[in-house]
Amino acid sequence: MKKLLSATLDGIDAKPVDVEATFNKGLPSFGIVGLAGSSIQESKERAKSALLSNGFSFPPLKITVNLSPSDLAKSGSHFDLAVALAIALQDDDASFEDIYVFGELGLDGQLKETRSIFPILLSLKNQNLVHKAIIPADSLKKATLIPGIEYIPVENLAEAISICRKEAKPRSIEATPIAGEKISVGSETFYFMRKYPEDFIDVKGQENAKRASLIAAAGMHNILMEGSPGCGKSMIAKRLRYILPPMELEEILQANQYAMLGDEEPSFEPLRPLRAPHHSASKPSIFGGGSSRARIGEVALANGGILFFDEFPHFQKAVLEALREPLQDHRVLISRVNSKVEYATRFMFVAAQNPCPCGNLLSTVHPCRCSDLEIKRYKQRISDPLLDRIEIYVQMQESDPEDSPSIDSHSMHTEVIEAFRRQKARGQSRLNGKLDEKELELYATLSKDAQETLLKAVQNFGLSHRGVGNVKKVARTIADLAGSEEIEKSHLLEALSFRRRG
Repeated sequence: MKKLLSATLDGIDAKPVDVEATFNKGLPSFGIVGLAGSSIQESKERAKSALLSNGFSFPPLKITVNLSPSDLAKSGSHFDLAVALAIALQDDDASFEDIYVFGELGLDGQLKETRSIFPILLSLKNQNLVHKAIIPADSLKKATLIPGIEYIPVENLAEAISICRKEAKPRSIEATPIAGEKISVGSETFYFMRKYPEDFIDVKGQENAKRASLIAAAGMHNILMEGSPGCGKSMIAKRLRYILPPMELEEILQANQYAMLGDEEPSFEPLRPLRAPHHSASKPSIFGGGSSRARIGEVALANGGILFFDEFPHFQKAVLEALREPLQDHRVLISRVNSKVEYATRFMFVAAQNPCPCGNLLSTVHPCRCSDLEIKRYKQRISDPLLDRIEIYVQMQESDPEDSPSIDSHSMHTEVIEAFRRQKARGQSRLNGKLDEKELELYATLSKDAQETLLKAVQNFGLSHRGVGNVKKVARTIADLAGSEEIEKSHLLEALSFRRRG
């Protein structure tokens, strides 16, 4: 019996699978057992055709391929190569210990890349299960971004058989470099892009909003922008993506793993994701779900980047209330009868809304057409517990023809990178906006004047425990932008000015 290693996705985690093949006396047949999905059952024909095209003669025996463990549901055409090799090398002495095999076969034996190979390899590496893998040559560019794995790239089945029999040597490979620039803080390396297809120089006026955006980006703080239609809320939200902090390699890989699980083409650039679902989007599409198999949703696809809700109050009430858990716990658990999947949701939440249903409540030019009851109902669509999880609130100014540009994205991004460097130099594993209570106490040290100011703010404004934490997080980021190790009174006062009132 010949046995090879492969793997399948179970939710977002990869599970190792033993591919075993036996030749037994009986009526000639070829079967695959072990809870194999339809794509694997079809691999019988692909593997058979590929083997015949490469000079292999099927013996008049009963061929059985078993995928173990048999109680784990398996899917994916990447099992083709493992199945074909298990049959072709049945009588060889080749050893396959600790070598994973992936690849879809064409009918002529050519190997093809599949979307599932990268997420599987990344998950296996995170579990420290894979050290060597045979993969299609087309998968090499993406796969070599994952460090610590020795790859054997092959173009076709014949080459794979020759390498396994040690009749040919594996080709030499080079690691794929990460695009963009990089900085080092201590022993860690971080990557970023100096690319601004949408630039803050296009935003005229709105100095307070641009300052709030800079603070939000530097600390990955949640931000809510309120203002009249056309004042620039969406413009700012779309430009925030390009000034976000640098990413470490693990973040880049995870972002692309989630993108692949969401059936999207990965870019492998150090550019944090931006997800902007429409307000009519359903709850499963936002948080993930599905009747038989849990699928990834927008909150997970935004992990490490931005989740932007335009027309914030118009989202379904169930969606808004369900948003509390991923904002607070930075994870979302999807439970179904057949599966339970947990996704990381450490994103920056950006919301934009009008001040009233007609949008003209704050306007000095256009009259508001809404009644007090309509305005009250509009405001009440967003609960206080949800608003309490948003650290920065900014009221946008009405656009003025005399407004002019003031700062570009390159300058803002430079400030964000310096603030990021200070956060990492302190030993923070997470940015200011995502610190937990213990980390906040450790890193957000206040001067004596700042402590007194915070105490007065708690008494005067009735800040909740979470509210105090939010103010300290924002103040910590303002201090980092100013290059201060300690949070001063001026930093705290500015943080309080971005607090939502009423």
